[in-house]
Amino acid sequence: MDQKRLLAAIAISIGILLAFDLWKRETTPPAPDAPAAVTQQAPTPTAPAAVAPANPGSGEAAVAAQANRPPPQRLRVESPRVSGSILLRGARLDDLVLKDYRETTAASSPLVRMFAPREELQPYFAQWGWSSADGRTRVPDNETDWTASGGPLGPDSPVTLSWENGQGQTFQIVLSLDRNYMFQAEQRVINSAADPVLVLPWSRVRRERTPHVAGFYILHEGFVGVLNGRLNEQTYKAAKDEGARTRGVALEQETSGGWAGFTDKYWLAAIAPVDAAQPLRAAWRHVAENGEDRWQVDFATPQPQTVASGATGSISTRLFAGAKEVHLLDAYRDNLGITDFDKAIDFGWFYFLTKPFFYALDYLFKLFGNFGIAILVFTVALKLAFFPLANKAYKSMARMKVLTPKMQEIRERYKDDPAKAQSEMMALYRSEKVNPASGCLPIVIQIPVFFALYKVLFVTIEMRHAPFFGWIRDLSAPDPTNLFNLFGLIPWDPPALLHMPVWAIIMGVTMFVQQKLNPAPADPIQAKIFTWMPIIFTFMLASFPAGLVIYWSWNNLLSVAQQWYIMRHEREARRQEKALTKTGAKAKG
Repeated sequence: MDQKRLLAAIAISIGILLAFDLWKRETTPPAPDAPAAVTQQAPTPTAPAAVAPANPGSGEAAVAAQANRPPPQRLRVESPRVSGSILLRGARLDDLVLKDYRETTAASSPLVRMFAPREELQPYFAQWGWSSADGRTRVPDNETDWTASGGPLGPDSPVTLSWENGQGQTFQIVLSLDRNYMFQAEQRVINSAADPVLVLPWSRVRRERTPHVAGFYILHEGFVGVLNGRLNEQTYKAAKDEGARTRGVALEQETSGGWAGFTDKYWLAAIAPVDAAQPLRAAWRHVAENGEDRWQVDFATPQPQTVASGATGSISTRLFAGAKEVHLLDAYRDNLGITDFDKAIDFGWFYFLTKPFFYALDYLFKLFGNFGIAILVFTVALKLAFFPLANKAYKSMARMKVLTPKMQEIRERYKDDPAKAQSEMMALYRSEKVNPASGCLPIVIQIPVFFALYKVLFVTIEMRHAPFFGWIRDLSAPDPTNLFNLFGLIPWDPPALLHMPVWAIIMGVTMFVQQKLNPAPADPIQAKIFTWMPIIFTFMLASFPAGLVIYWSWNNLLSVAQQWYIMRHEREARRQEKALTKTGAKAKG
């Protein structure tokens, strides 16, 4: 009964995986020319982070004033890993390119663009500002032209944006940037007037188009953050549905420390307070404007900030805008005290297994300089770690192979009495001390390893565009070759359902060879399931990342070698056992 349940579970799992694979091939739209991070953009805000454009007045005078207004200026951003500019009209960081990443594997491919201005197809930006809490203090808005001192903004070159409101208050934003992807903004209000002022400082990341998402259920893309020590995630659809019930607010929560932002498969834009004890109100918002969805993450002080006469009020926040590199996020978590910042990478429920797998592969990559070789060496290490368990299973399978003639004899003898045949078969298993379900054990062991490695290949940017050898230019992408166009000899692009690459075929062949070394299951239904498994897995893994298929193929080859070695020694042990038996019988005679 346990054997049947195990086989049924494996069959159901294979069926689910196959159905998902077919659905993914049919429903996945073609990848856009530019990755989502290059074109994503931020939405129009609402209170408290909403900044209404300044009203220049009305009538012909206002129109003339706007027409004669000089074009907005930009402040250059330049560091070893990013370049771009800040729009001084509105104090928006809306132009940011990642120097270390390209859209495709081609050397001439454009660099990944993280932020883009509102004039682009996919606007995406960060912004800092204030709201007036006393109803009389004039605060900067989207039309405010800031004055920059210093520049360009870089690791050793902070800049200060300044603006005077004509009422005795000077607003400043002091911006700095480290050597990676972390910006810091100190917002100051210098009050030179006789009366105190009340303002509400805020910061936001805004996206004015819905980005393309490609993760399905295995990867979260959308709103993400750790608020009050708890990880929160919300897809764009869920945020839109929730916002429809709450006037556009998908989440609003007061928190101390933490962070929040937008996560994509490889990129992240997130805000975090510098002072972890600083209470802030975090919000995730959605609004629809002119038929477009707008998305926003903002932080604001829960209570207005009072700035007395002759005093300066300030608040500091950080902005991460870049690639979700594992070690970098770990460093920001540990060195800057950003709670669980590494969880921006969706390692999934098996975090305890997936992340150590990444560390192991990354270590091997640094040793060998190739993630493909790292996967091969890692597979050998896994084989050695599981050798005692697999050895026991393979020995049992080897004994099953020897028992095949006896099993066939029982089936023939009791072919008209299945119950009796099953009883005699169980008695044979007990007498020979073998487990008929042992052949499933190596596959069962591989399943969590398979999914953990799949997750690493799918979500970590370190695997993105990582080459192997030959035609494999990206281990995180499917093998591009295809049997149905004779591997490129025929000028035809087959549909996704007919994608059958070289490495998937190698995997299927090695799985078939491995299966042939195992004894055929006694139950005909089980035998049919195992017969079809290499074919099912070949088609199923055809569209999976090449690194995963290479792992499975190499694992099969190692399993074949291991089975051959164990079966050879098992036959030798039995031969010696028979020889000793004959010697003993002659001695008695």
